[in-house]
Amino acid sequence: MQEKDMVNDILSMTKAGMTEYTRAIGEASDQGLRQTLQQMRNGDEQFQYSLYQIAEQKGYYQSAQSASQQELQQVKSQLTQGMNNMQ
Repeated sequence: MQEKDMVNDILSMTKAGMTEYTRAIGEASDQGLRQTLQQMRNGDEQFQYSLYQIAEQKGYYQSAQSASQQELQQVKSQLTQGMNNMQ
């Protein structure tokens, strides 16, 4: 297996793991367990971002084009509106 394939596999697995941590956090009623899961998820997020930076530098991963400030504001407004509608 090539290094590029291994890096991309690890990135995918880490992202999937973060999804599972988030799901478990949402279902955990014990505050200590929630905190532990949050710390583990945060650690995985930091690891994933570091690995992503390495992959991008080596040309293994190409990120999407950056959004404009207007596009970012539009998404933020839509998310805020959606959250307000839920309350």
